Amino acid sequence: QLQLVESGGGLVQPGGSLRLSCAASGFTLRYLAIGWFRQAPGKEREGVSCIDTSGGSTKYADSVKGRFTISRDNAKNTVYLQMNSLTPEDTSVYYCAAARRAVCVMTAEYDYWGQGTQVTVSS
Repeated sequence: QLQLVESGGGLVQPGGSLRLSCAASGFTLRYLAIGWFRQAPGKEREGVSCIDTSGGSTKYADSVKGRFTISRDNAKNTVYLQMNSLTPEDTSVYYCAAARRAVCVMTAEYDYWGQGTQVTVSS
């Protein structure tokens, strides 16, 4: 069964950091572009970051540039999202998604989705 599982979410104070992980089971992420998305209550899902299959090309939403870093470890079949300098506006459910193509996009055109992990930034 093909499955993406996010982990690493939780409660953090403003200015803090979290690292989200997206692990795959049942298939390899090596040949898939990966995206991270988030959705807060009452808001539309938005693209946060994405990475191509080689890891050489990444994209970020303007709201997270300079604070978030996406990376992948194909040997571990895992993609990471390092989130620094978190603010309450980053509070959301974060989802990872995988697409059967090399190039990543920041729109929701992905083939596989995880169940999400909650990130709450609050003092």
